[in-house]
Amino acid sequence: MLHIPSRCVRCPPATALSRKELWRGREVALRLKNAPAVLSVAVLLVTCGQLSANERALVGQFTIDRTEVTIGQFTGFAEATGLMTAAEPWVADTSGARDGSGVLDGTYRTPFGEAPQSTSEPAVHVSWHEAAAYCAWAGGRLPTIEEWVQAAYRETRPDPSAGFIAGRQYAYPVGDTPIGANTRGDDPWPRHAAAGTTQVGVNGLYDMGGNVWEWLADRDGQAALTAGGSWWYGAEEMVSSAMQWKPVDFYVVYIGFRCVYDHGRADKS
Repeated sequence: MLHIPSRCVRCPPATALSRKELWRGREVALRLKNAPAVLSVAVLLVTCGQLSANERALVGQFTIDRTEVTIGQFTGFAEATGLMTAAEPWVADTSGARDGSGVLDGTYRTPFGEAPQSTSEPAVHVSWHEAAAYCAWAGGRLPTIEEWVQAAYRETRPDPSAGFIAGRQYAYPVGDTPIGANTRGDDPWPRHAAAGTTQVGVNGLYDMGGNVWEWLADRDGQAALTAGGSWWYGAEEMVSSAMQWKPVDFYVVYIGFRCVYDHGRADKS
């Protein structure tokens, strides 16, 4: 039976966590620059650049991005639609500081307040609304809790890569143990990692556990589910029962997303 967390919005305490640097975003309203107040999915799909097949994986009746949406991908969307994310107006307020309440100049373009090492890093400081708008533009949508759990923990490939067994349910998105995921533990990544650089997991997907939390489609009023844990959290947050509700207008350095698609097939190798 699928476990759905109780409706309790959880935000982490402002305490030091191992060697990982701690940063936090804050909630503000969604703003759009030079764009209609309501994004038309039909219009946005016209400008969408299609992903190649090997960037998605077939899981059951849907395909899913192999990696979290990257800075480069989200930048293309923002430039095509004129989107100004909720995080961007705040960076002009230089009274802020890296004191646990926020990242000065932290946006999807500058996740830690400065240019990223790679635009293949996950797009963070993105609200639920902004993530959903990107997925619609890309021809998809945010995954439901049922889809995310199936993709993250149950190996559906008939001939999976080494280390995985077809039809098996795993405790973690990287296998029977959390080893290889980017969490706050002893691993090679001090912050989030670029797409495709961590250990590949169930169904050939990357970072369904650790790296950054991911927005799901499921909502309860003004809150939405996030799943998978992140580099700021321990491995215990990678299990399916540890999903967290967050405000839909919340954005922070440790939450990103990926999309699912109802049509087409993908290379499952």
